[in-house]
Amino acid sequence: MYIFYTFSEKGLELLTYTLVRNIIMYLRAILGRRAIEVRRLCPQLGALRHRFVECGRDQLESGHCSGTMADVAKKIREHIGVEGGYHAIPKSREGLLKFQPDPSDLPERSMIDSQTTASILLESDALMRERFVYGGGLLRMGRMMEELDLLAVWICHRHVFLPKLPKGIPLPYTFVTLLVDHGHFLVEKFKADVDISLSGHVSWSDDSSMEITAYVRQNGMLLAKAIFMIAARDATNSGPAPVNPLTPANELEKCFYHEALERQKRREGKLPHLETKRKPSKEEEQIMYEVFTRTKGTEGPTPTDMTALPPDCRWMSNWHRRTLLHPFPEHRNEANTIFGGFIIRNAIEIAFITASLFSNNYPVIQFISDVTFNHDIPVHSYMKLKAYVVYTQDNYVQLMTVVDAIDGKSFTQFHSNTLHLTFSCRQKVPEVLPKSYSEALWYLTGRRYFQRFLESINRDLEDCGSSPPENINGEGECI
Repeated sequence: MYIFYTFSEKGLELLTYTLVRNIIMYLRAILGRRAIEVRRLCPQLGALRHRFVECGRDQLESGHCSGTMADVAKKIREHIGVEGGYHAIPKSREGLLKFQPDPSDLPERSMIDSQTTASILLESDALMRERFVYGGGLLRMGRMMEELDLLAVWICHRHVFLPKLPKGIPLPYTFVTLLVDHGHFLVEKFKADVDISLSGHVSWSDDSSMEITAYVRQNGMLLAKAIFMIAARDATNSGPAPVNPLTPANELEKCFYHEALERQKRREGKLPHLETKRKPSKEEEQIMYEVFTRTKGTEGPTPTDMTALPPDCRWMSNWHRRTLLHPFPEHRNEANTIFGGFIIRNAIEIAFITASLFSNNYPVIQFISDVTFNHDIPVHSYMKLKAYVVYTQDNYVQLMTVVDAIDGKSFTQFHSNTLHLTFSCRQKVPEVLPKSYSEALWYLTGRRYFQRFLESINRDLEDCGSSPPENINGEGECI
């Protein structure tokens, strides 16, 4: 007698993932690091391993679940004592300043103390599904980054522990996003009707700021990862506030902490806001000269021989798009300024529109890096977003989105954010070329960020930082 089983596509994918996971865990348990050599000798197993690493390993488990992202937003408001809804005069938090602790009163914390998970219910909630899906059926990564930013703030709440804070007193802190170091997305692997699991933990901290590593999964597979830098501020957002020191609890946490230290060294060595002003290297000067000769000839432009555009190329000056937005109180954070996730979402979406029009294609975002937050945007302001195509290679489009704000009272303009985004298309795209020296500098900046994207592919998909450790208690190893 034969028994036949039928599986849906989703069930079959989960079964395959589980089978591969068990094979890898078994080999590692039996052979240890020699499992790497087995993979090298067996191309089929090597392919399975790459798929496994690409989709993520088991989630770092602390046993803590924060519910849905709506629950997370509610917990944040309750934790800091902010009333929900709109109030013409927000409740003053000046009385909480006296509860700000001395740094010496803050105990050490480990990664497991801040780790948590939260869900987005796409399978059972059709209205939620509608909020997250593009017309083409793919998920909106701008919306995903908005949720991850909120989760990162909640993880900061879980990390900060004040043992001397009286019971019933709200946390006398405000958390502000300083930077999105980078985000990596496997957009086409997401499914629009499968629940999403968000998770993360503090991976580094100093006196008043924290690095948050956040993950996005479906069916247990890692499909997106982002690194946030969050600043701890006092109750009125008028000065820095101390945070608990982070001490790795085991070898796995040390592995992640070491990687976070390397990222921090890179950030200190290359400040994002200075990247566009960086002097070109010798190699980059040669690239600029080659572009010049392609468009202007070796003798430069003359009255009878003006700048010429090579075949299948487009001028950078013609490929930027802009829009104005009027944020409302529903888009504010607990500090009563515009929520950083809202800014990121709209910046990603205008970049998507620009990349789509440039390529005559339906692009998908692959990478985002160095999202700086230079200035808070008050609720009564207007947002001006401009997306520029600054570099292309094969089927990739590199964009820079600049976010400025116009104060609704003084009507003065100030710079708020800059984002660098990499999109991919299904076919080769036209080459974008600079026409002026300033555009050439943007071209080189775009090239640097595209190189960083290429470097991130191996780093995020291969090393131990590609996903949380499999066992927070230390069983296992980074391979």
